[in-house]
Amino acid sequence: MSHILSEKPEGGTGLSSQRILIAEDEPNIVESLRFILERARFEVDVVANGAAALERLRRERFSALILDIMLPGMDGFDVLRAAREDRALASLPIIVLTAKGQASDRDAAMAGGASAYITKPFSNAEVVAQVRKLTGM
Repeated sequence: MSHILSEKPEGGTGLSSQRILIAEDEPNIVESLRFILERARFEVDVVANGAAALERLRRERFSALILDIMLPGMDGFDVLRAAREDRALASLPIIVLTAKGQASDRDAAMAGGASAYITKPFSNAEVVAQVRKLTGM
């Protein structure tokens, strides 16, 4: 796959009113997440780095962010910190989805304002359940 960034118009596809932004740079993970979330009737957009995630969050409305920690450039912890310091994004549900499974990483993410923390490899059902819970869908 050559492109990760989804170029959907702001009106979207009309699948649901719940738009999820995924900040993940691994194409296989992106495709897996896109498949399970679209099957669960969410609209999915994707960015491959932290700076792009913040830019999209500030420009468009999303119901939740699924955020990898190990992103190129601005990492997920920096994105989480910046989102929580931005009044317009402070209450956005953010699910950290990462291969970093140490308790210290989980504690840092939760202390930084993550709404949920899921480690890779992840359960499809757990991801969908967390997104549904946090978006009220």
